[in-house]
Amino acid sequence: MVAGRVASSVIQRQVRYVSPVPAASATGVVAEVYAQVADEMRLVVPPALMHSPSPDVLAAYWALVREPMVTVGPVDRGTKEAVAAAVSVANICPYCADMHTVGMYDLSGEQAAEAVAADRLQDLVDPALRAVTAWARTAHQLDDAVPAPPGLTAGDRAELLGVVVAFHYLTRMVNVFLANFLLPPGLAPWSRRRLKQGISRVMRPTLRDPRVPGRSLDLLPTAPLPPEASWAAPRPAVAAAVAGAHQVFRLAAERTVSAEVRDLLTDYLAGWRGAETGISTAWCEQLIADLPPADRAVARLCLLTAVASYQVDGEVVGEFRRHHPTDRSLVDAAAWAAWSASALIGTRQAALSAR
Repeated sequence: MVAGRVASSVIQRQVRYVSPVPAASATGVVAEVYAQVADEMRLVVPPALMHSPSPDVLAAYWALVREPMVTVGPVDRGTKEAVAAAVSVANICPYCADMHTVGMYDLSGEQAAEAVAADRLQDLVDPALRAVTAWARTAHQLDDAVPAPPGLTAGDRAELLGVVVAFHYLTRMVNVFLANFLLPPGLAPWSRRRLKQGISRVMRPTLRDPRVPGRSLDLLPTAPLPPEASWAAPRPAVAAAVAGAHQVFRLAAERTVSAEVRDLLTDYLAGWRGAETGISTAWCEQLIADLPPADRAVARLCLLTAVASYQVDGEVVGEFRRHHPTDRSLVDAAAWAAWSASALIGTRQAALSAR
């Protein structure tokens, strides 16, 4: 009972920078997504709330995460939670790392969960879990990527890479729009582990109940799978989610981001090798220095969201809002940037795996 109240309290943490659509007043696509999320997650979780100012982007987020992650497939949910947690650690997203290591407590055990949370993958006892999390942890790095585990079928690979891509997208968005921590950061290690254990028990139905693939797809436009995302084809629901989301994010960018800024981010990502940018944002300021003020503000938000999302702060958002004041514009621009990086990671990983 106490763990349930605590879980409910911490998961309702305030969304930053935008005003979410309240569940009680949601209509249209927002209401439909909220209904699915509440049915499968037991409440409308903050990542859904933060997307709600842009209904089509909200639907894209939900499909991207739901179809590879929470549905019944060849890869067990414990492995997928570990992959999500490893990506969260890679992207310096403590909120998501907390959430998915909590899931691991129930599915894989405390020792495995804490090894991933601490970025000590060598401590994982299960060699299969160790191999897949090491791959997920480095999937964005061109120079130091760990090969995908051997023996995966094409379907396994599509499902796991779907999780990797979805969580590279989601962690970037969470870093921008949610508080830094799901759990109170000042807890002693023992108390933190016990709280995670309690919350994992509350979450058990959301982790273990079977979910049929495809439920979210009617919320998305029907679109062809881009050639660069052909890795998703062996899992039709994942492929449809990726294709529809790709279309949504493209249209979202066209609403807010100029062609010049879109080209700037695309060109930058083409040479990006996955390395961290460091604590300085001078690299970003140099890239945008010659842009007019409105484009400079948008480009700063997009570049940081794509490769250093933990550095997006109130000043970056405030400058963006001087030129694009609506919540929808902010969500649209950040979502397109997060997707641009995540989709590229999927394409590169597929190419690496094909070697």
